[in-house]
Amino acid sequence: MTRKNFKLGLVEAALILIVVLAIMGYGMIGLKLSPQVPILLAMTIVIFWAKIKGVSWDDINDGIQDGISKGIIPIVMFILIGVMISTWIAAGTIPTLMVYGFKALNARWFLPTVFLVCAAVGAAVGSCFTVVSTVGIAFFGIGVTMNFDPALIAGAIVSGGIFGDKLSPLSETNNLSAAVTDVSLFDHMKTILWSTLPAALLATVIFAFLGMGHDQADLSRISITVAALNSNFNVSFFTLIPIILIFICAFLKMGAIPTMLLNVLISTALMVLNSGKLSMKKVSDIIIKGYVAHTGNKEVDLLLSRGGIDSMMSTVALIVLTLALGGLLVHFGLVATVMEPLANKLNSPLKLVSAALAACIGVNLFVGEQFLSIILPGRAFKQTFQNRGLSAVALGRVLEDGGTVINYLVPWGVGGVFIANTLGVPTLNYLPFTLFILLCPVFSLLSAITGIGLQKEAA
Repeated sequence: MTRKNFKLGLVEAALILIVVLAIMGYGMIGLKLSPQVPILLAMTIVIFWAKIKGVSWDDINDGIQDGISKGIIPIVMFILIGVMISTWIAAGTIPTLMVYGFKALNARWFLPTVFLVCAAVGAAVGSCFTVVSTVGIAFFGIGVTMNFDPALIAGAIVSGGIFGDKLSPLSETNNLSAAVTDVSLFDHMKTILWSTLPAALLATVIFAFLGMGHDQADLSRISITVAALNSNFNVSFFTLIPIILIFICAFLKMGAIPTMLLNVLISTALMVLNSGKLSMKKVSDIIIKGYVAHTGNKEVDLLLSRGGIDSMMSTVALIVLTLALGGLLVHFGLVATVMEPLANKLNSPLKLVSAALAACIGVNLFVGEQFLSIILPGRAFKQTFQNRGLSAVALGRVLEDGGTVINYLVPWGVGGVFIANTLGVPTLNYLPFTLFILLCPVFSLLSAITGIGLQKEAA
């Protein structure tokens, strides 16, 4: 039997989704287990529920394959990001950013500066992941040395990276949201500014407030860190070539994977030139196992011993399992069965926007995959928005404010796992400080209440 041959009621679908969420939530938050274990258990329950319904093993395998196939490109990107991190450290790129940052940054304005600089880089490259894994690591090291709370620094970095992502025509989620709602990319980007810009402005003000009281940073500690970096890495303008290369590739609209491969090649060449004595075995170890710092300074060694393909394998495993679970939930119609009846009963802009936001957040919680949090609610609510006289671009903004950004706050979500592993800060720790993310849904709701920025269909 296949999915098309059995009946699925709303109550049954809702119960299965509640069980799945309860297992993952209790396992990860209550028992503090690694996400892979609760997700495996949730997958087991969904698979045997489907088998009890009479679904064939082949159809179950199809659901798993359908889910995983959507994540192949992100998986390759995460692997390459691991390589970029290790080669950027070994080449001196990240240490140089840290040294220059120490000289240029004012402790009082550190947090808003981090937020805005990460936003600028994100707008250029169209990827929050790239921002976090490059300049984000540098800012994280600077902030820790200045005695800022690591969770607060992570919140500013992630907020800035996502804000920049929303400003970029190169952003995969911007392009996906525009495609799902059948609007032009630039019409979509203009519309999301109604929630994006107010959220960014308020976040900047709050970050400035949270940074107060750090005027007297421990300069002696900073001097020790700078000395360790200068003594153990090649700190020079030339090591910033990989960053310049990213901007050039973005200007040329080169794809993300070719850009990363070229960047790895250049940073590896810099790494070898700087050392002058690296064997191919040592280069291979840095790429595979990551860079291990031996500066004599424990804090610097902790900050700069990271990266490599191996460091991404736990993330890759989690992404594969999350996508597989999401594929099963979608393939058997569990998510659609719950969302579609709700969409058809909404009779006001506020109810419609609220429900669409809740659906996007719900998909993130149940599936943990950013793209599906855009695609599934987009399909479910598209006709309802049209029937209620709201423009497709209004739906596109809701998909971004409830789908794209929220994924970084889900401990088992692709974004949340990546940030936690890259910066070493648990998702639930940095969550309260991701001000831009938390404010985006709020301004979407305000738009629905006031009607400001909520586009209507042309008469």
